[in-house]
Amino acid sequence: METFLQLVAHDLYSKTGNDLSRTAIVFPNKRASLFFNEYLAAESDRPLWSPAYVSISELFRQLSPLKPGDPIRLVCELYKVFREETHSEETLDDFYFWGELLISDFDDVDKNLVDADKLFTNLQDLKNIMDDYDFLDKEQEEAIRQFFQNFSIEKRTELKNKFISLWDKLGDIYRHYRKNLTGLGIAYEGMMYRNVMEQLATDKLHYERYIFVGFNVLNKVETEFFLRLQNAGKALFYWDYDVFYTRLPREQKPPYTHEAGEFILRNLELFPNQLPETAFDVLRKPKQVRFISAPTENAQARYLPEWIKEMKEKNKNSTGKDGKWKEKENAVVLCNEALLLPVLHSIPSEVKNVNITMGFPLAQTPVYSFINSLVELQTTGYRNDTGRYTYEAVLAILKHPYTCQLSSSAEGLEKQLTKDNRFYPLPSELRQDAFLEQVFTPQNGTHALCRYLTDLLREVAVIYRQEKDAEDIFNQLYRESLFKSYTLINRLVNLIETGELSSLRTDTLKRLLNRLLTSANIPFHGEPAIGMQVMGVLETRNLDFRNLIMLSLNEGQLPKAGGESSFIPYNLRKAFGMTTIEHKNAVYAYYFYRLIQRAENITLLYNTASDGLNRGEMSRFMLQFLVESPHDISYEYLEAGQSPQQTRDIIIDKTPEILERMHRIYNIHRHPRALFSPSALNAYLDCRLKFYYRYVAGLKAPEEVSAEIDSALFGTIFHYSAELVYKDLTAHNKEIRKEDLEALLKNDVKLQAYVDNAFKEKFFHVSQTEQPEYNGTQLIHAKVIASYLRQLLKNDLQYAPFCMEAMEKEVDEVMEVETSAGKLSLKIGGTIDRMDSKGDTLRIVDYKTGGTPKIPENIEQLFTPANNRPNYIFQTFLYASILCRRQPLKVAPSLLYIHRAASESYSPIIEMGASRQPKVPVNNFAFHEEEFRERLQKLLQEIFSPDTPFDQTEDTKLCEYCDFRSLCKR
Repeated sequence: METFLQLVAHDLYSKTGNDLSRTAIVFPNKRASLFFNEYLAAESDRPLWSPAYVSISELFRQLSPLKPGDPIRLVCELYKVFREETHSEETLDDFYFWGELLISDFDDVDKNLVDADKLFTNLQDLKNIMDDYDFLDKEQEEAIRQFFQNFSIEKRTELKNKFISLWDKLGDIYRHYRKNLTGLGIAYEGMMYRNVMEQLATDKLHYERYIFVGFNVLNKVETEFFLRLQNAGKALFYWDYDVFYTRLPREQKPPYTHEAGEFILRNLELFPNQLPETAFDVLRKPKQVRFISAPTENAQARYLPEWIKEMKEKNKNSTGKDGKWKEKENAVVLCNEALLLPVLHSIPSEVKNVNITMGFPLAQTPVYSFINSLVELQTTGYRNDTGRYTYEAVLAILKHPYTCQLSSSAEGLEKQLTKDNRFYPLPSELRQDAFLEQVFTPQNGTHALCRYLTDLLREVAVIYRQEKDAEDIFNQLYRESLFKSYTLINRLVNLIETGELSSLRTDTLKRLLNRLLTSANIPFHGEPAIGMQVMGVLETRNLDFRNLIMLSLNEGQLPKAGGESSFIPYNLRKAFGMTTIEHKNAVYAYYFYRLIQRAENITLLYNTASDGLNRGEMSRFMLQFLVESPHDISYEYLEAGQSPQQTRDIIIDKTPEILERMHRIYNIHRHPRALFSPSALNAYLDCRLKFYYRYVAGLKAPEEVSAEIDSALFGTIFHYSAELVYKDLTAHNKEIRKEDLEALLKNDVKLQAYVDNAFKEKFFHVSQTEQPEYNGTQLIHAKVIASYLRQLLKNDLQYAPFCMEAMEKEVDEVMEVETSAGKLSLKIGGTIDRMDSKGDTLRIVDYKTGGTPKIPENIEQLFTPANNRPNYIFQTFLYASILCRRQPLKVAPSLLYIHRAASESYSPIIEMGASRQPKVPVNNFAFHEEEFRERLQKLLQEIFSPDTPFDQTEDTKLCEYCDFRSLCKR
């Protein structure tokens, strides 16, 4: 395969010989020069003078006395002009991002040599003198007429009026802006291009001859530049194309042209090609073309090892003298550049050299996430009114790899904050070492924030000074990304200090910084002329490969979806010869066809999944080639090669080791404080496997800080609020009197104070002197709990007078259980919410802030695993069975459903009875104690029986909120 650059090198050498010292070879981008230089050197068997290689943008920079302006400074200078011309009070924050848009429009105006005075003429005046615009052709004139149909005086809306008023000033802004930039000696690119053309003297150019290689679409400045050099006899042109898309098909009549050849045909007409047309009939030569559909983006990357293996088999005859596969004849082209990382991880180790010609996104490096976390910490993560940080912002910093390496206190601090549930920590409690003190120092203003970031990036640089990781490619990239980030932020510091960005608000700086970092790329270092190439579409210009694979060739990726925003309407852009979406589509069509025209093995992949903007369709260029192609195209698809995951039942047998562990955990002779709680027994009855995970294996859900209040936490706060209330009421006497309850019900402030204190203790974990910082949801919860507390007092008012015997009372009892290893002494028990007495009855009260009361048919139902098993009643009955033998009063187990206790006749006493049968209140648990204990004994024996394994529940409704759901896959 002879590449385009080889053809050019051979032809140029044959015409110029060895001396190219006074020749400049101009490419659309600089990468092609590296390959061309290799081909040119191969033309001669002796040393030769090398030409100068330059990209078109570098050439214009060399010819212009103006320097490229810093993008941020360019916007700031435009803002000054805008304020002067419009007398607007618009802030830089509001102006900045559409100021970039305006500069983009000015750039396009200058690159296409548009008469700005005529373009930015008052719209009404332009409409009136429309007939005098002799420079417009019929198509352009029709485009402008179409535009003005929407601006009749009768139909003007407020939006149109605003647009017209701005448009009237654009001409003045444009001229004033260019004048100011000229005075400063800087320019945006289009202004620099136009300046070169206005002052160009071809007889004073540095080189005698300019060779223009591989261009396609030319803007007006480039066209005029080429013409001037051509007329001066200083230019030669090499165009790359194929007659397949430049010759008019016989069945088509003018003015039809192929989209890919539209601009090439114009160029060939103005600037004759140095190579004959016979060199450009290669697309019809034999090729193997495959279209492959993939179910996901990453599936395409995972296909690469197989593709490389296939290409090696097909290219056995193409090995070099050393017997190695010619890696540089292979290219992986990414239409979606976000695939770079998956592709890099998918390339097999047998590919010794890989050259990546696209930049690595800075946004995919740890530096980016660290800067983002720091900015969030000092902006939305810090409250100036309270002087506190938010937990989420602090956690993002503490968990970051850089913090973990630079601070020995970070991990411990994170665990402590989680344990204490600190939603809004103070800076003072976070500064546990020098690095954390630097991080958790509040910053005020944009200058302080930028300085803060650069100082911390210097601290991070210590990590990359270790020589042991110097050869690691990702370590090199991360070091480069750190330097790039530091440079970008330092540039902002300089602009703030010089006054250019002195009025910038912090939120705008945040958006600006994010835009700069997300658009930045880190170059890979390597030898471009060797190895398999991994590149984006734009990097393929002028390059040819024997074996080509293109990934993500989807509609919306090639060509890119949508057009760029602009202040200049489409019809006016088209009428004045500026860049439009048609230009961009034609350019991408050319890139596609030019890339495949010399390739021998072409593999084109696209993603069939509809996700976001991706509609799962192949690119229009693939469809077009499918219709036009002179070659047979095979259509294939990738399959994941995986069957749906099947879940198997999990059964854990009680091996001697497990039984020995259970005896060791629960035998009170070994561990006097070991306890079988009602929660543990309920867990066993609901799901034996859940019991094993939690109470035998010792697994539990990781602790986390959440601003949300779930039902369990809601109940905990209510319980503690009630405990605080009754502690005060029984401070001197355990009798609860009606008058005390009535007085408290009238004191809303005091009731809310009990709730606030409960929140401080159980939720915020702050001292009682601190004021809790409620968010909106938490405040609603606090008000609901206060209303529940009031309802509890009203209910007790109906029951008073009574004696409060205990609150949050721990009770337990030792039971002997027969096991396969002999008798085992176990302790059962837990904490009773409240015990009160009246007359000859002791009530065991369990508060419930949610759920629906259940009525068990009998004691047996409490021990029967089922979704509707009344587990709360099981817990209360367990406590009742313990207390029955400790005191002479009748024991009445009770469940007080606060949210259902508004009725005056409401009684919390538990009832029992079969469905549709009269219900009997359990006023004296002694009648049920023997049966309950008998079944409890059997339950405990079953738990320690080797014949009953730990298996999963059959009732999957119980799995919905289980902590171990991901383990058992239910």
